Amino acid sequence: MTFLIVIIALVIIFDFINGFHDAANSIATVVATRVLSPFVAVFFAGFFNFAAYFLFEAKVAATVGKGIVNPDIISLTVIGSGLVGAIFWNLLTWWQGIPSSSSHALIGGLMGAALVGAGFDSVKWTNVLTIFSFIFVAPIIGFVFAWIISGIVILFVKKGHPRKIDKWFRGLQLFSAASFSIGHGGNDAQKSMGIIYAAMIVSGEISKNDPMPSWVALACYSAMGLGTMMGGWKIVKTMGEKITKLKPFEGVCAETAGALTLFGVSSFGIPVSTTHTITGSIFGVGARNRPSAVKWGVARSILKAWIFTIPASAIVSAITFFLFKAFGL
Repeated sequence: MTFLIVIIALVIIFDFINGFHDAANSIATVVATRVLSPFVAVFFAGFFNFAAYFLFEAKVAATVGKGIVNPDIISLTVIGSGLVGAIFWNLLTWWQGIPSSSSHALIGGLMGAALVGAGFDSVKWTNVLTIFSFIFVAPIIGFVFAWIISGIVILFVKKGHPRKIDKWFRGLQLFSAASFSIGHGGNDAQKSMGIIYAAMIVSGEISKNDPMPSWVALACYSAMGLGTMMGGWKIVKTMGEKITKLKPFEGVCAETAGALTLFGVSSFGIPVSTTHTITGSIFGVGARNRPSAVKWGVARSILKAWIFTIPASAIVSAITFFLFKAFGL
């Protein structure tokens, strides 16, 4: 029971770090376009992250809790090691200002610890490969949606006065930013819910057929919202300024595209990276403007971080597993 409490505490810490690490996803565009000040933006995003609790079924949580590693085979040591690997990678990439995926760090951490602790069969490879494919699929969907939406919007506003158009979109961006924040909360907070659910099954507190306790959802959504309110300013700068220059019109298109993507995949219970999704959307509006408006060198650096996330967090979690075992955990 004591180790289960430690695991739950690690999950809440991960969720909080996930919130400020991924704050850039929710606020980068609205801050870059100066629609909201950074201070107001993080509270705005945090509120709507938590609001997702009332809007989404726990499908993503079920996928992570029972669809990545087999809760009948793994141990609490495996889960704890996976969380340490994910937290380490999140903190490292946050410190470097790299918009990597907290979701894939968590999945990589669980996989690494499960492989060394419970063997090859402990990982549900079909589900993992589906999730891995969305490293590339999610940003592509975001890119395409953003490209199409911005093209449609341009047709409607191209004859309007630039100052009036800017004013309209500054108001609309509040709605698009809120929608993306809800999508962020609905997908990311549920991953942590799934981990607590799996830990409770492993420890025998509940069976795998029992529903998830409501306090688990409230704790995870609260931690995510509070973490978002802390802001992740280094990553905000990368997302909002270093990829392409954003105006309110482009911010609305990028956030709308990202929100549509997140709402869609969450309805199918697919855990994706909100970081990848909004990054692809930002690239989409930048490329619609003109390909040269996108800083493709930054894109290459971000892509490298995406590819290394799962193996890096897996290696750290595997090392942590052996350390835990050395201390008798």
